[in-house]
Amino acid sequence: MTTNKHWLLPQGIEESLPAEAAQLEGLRRRLLDMYASWGYQLVMPPFIEYIESLLTGTGHDLDLQTFKLIDQLTGRSMGVRADMTPQVARIDAHQLKDDIPNRLCYIGTVLHTRPDGFGGSRSPLQVGAEIYGHAGVESDVEVLCLMLQTFDTAGLKDVFVDLGHVGIFRGLAQQAKLGAESEAILFEMLQRKAIPEIDTFLADANLNKDVSSMLRALADLHGDITVLSKAKKVFAKADAAVKDALGYLENTAKKLQQRMNDVQLHFDLAELRGYHYQTGIVFAAFVAGHGQEIARGGRYDDIGKVFGRARAATGFSTDLKSLVNLSKNMYQGDSLTGVFAPVSDDDALYKVIADLRAEGERVIEALPGQSADATAMKCDRVLVQRDGQWLVEKA
Repeated sequence: MTTNKHWLLPQGIEESLPAEAAQLEGLRRRLLDMYASWGYQLVMPPFIEYIESLLTGTGHDLDLQTFKLIDQLTGRSMGVRADMTPQVARIDAHQLKDDIPNRLCYIGTVLHTRPDGFGGSRSPLQVGAEIYGHAGVESDVEVLCLMLQTFDTAGLKDVFVDLGHVGIFRGLAQQAKLGAESEAILFEMLQRKAIPEIDTFLADANLNKDVSSMLRALADLHGDITVLSKAKKVFAKADAAVKDALGYLENTAKKLQQRMNDVQLHFDLAELRGYHYQTGIVFAAFVAGHGQEIARGGRYDDIGKVFGRARAATGFSTDLKSLVNLSKNMYQGDSLTGVFAPVSDDDALYKVIADLRAEGERVIEALPGQSADATAMKCDRVLVQRDGQWLVEKA
């Protein structure tokens, strides 16, 4: 005996039922309105593109996450987007072609071949914002503030931000004259904070003693704002590029706290998210009680180069589904209110229904033969006819 399971969805692929869909759509609208109030313009990239366009810049790290197929019209390889950031970079570089700073935002489903850190889903509803055309602390701080405002709009509490700068490790690796292979090996060890392995690697690398000591210290430089003071002493003999990166990180933290004095900051100088494409500040957001990051971002000034314009760029992205699932203050589907209208051919009733809807009311019309009443249809009021007038009364 076989069981029909055609209704099953692939692992990591979800659908949203009415209550959750209402939550997602409500938050989507509030976020886009908020982004617009900050001057961010909405763009809507296509769900599928030629593979060479998707896997450029940041896209090279997304190769394994991208579903690939063949275009039946041209025979060329195409991919389903796994991240909208490269698409928005293409729009800024090739379509808009402005010399002024562009503030762009986006929201849409992305598809992953395997689950990532955002809630284990393979179909996140990615939302984000980016600034193109400005290289400086101010634009990094703006996107950080916008990310925190995103969490506030979603009703999230106890959020903290983890800050780093890829220029610190990159500068030390150059000062140590590490080859590409050795740099990659040390990078991977630092991500795991595998201190015994790091010690062995550095001992065998025959590096300058001062540089070796500074690279070893990276794994321990994490914590609150005092980490930056410690880092200044540790990197006293570092090249200018390392000191500049540390100064930039300190300035970013100072300006962020000036604008949002209640922000909780954590620093990790060995955390290098997106190291292969990020060019400066890197950050991630976490919420108490949830181990996975809920947003990530940073500076990636070279992302538009392959599209003909290497504009400065900084931004962040998050998953709308994760925000809704984590929020404690979102609208709940069982608290819907509305007006239940009876079956009638009265033109006056149709006019009242139209007027109520124009005022923003939710009005559900009864269908002939249905047994469900106002309560079953989640309406707290009903339309009743009294003395020839249609009136709204409590159910």
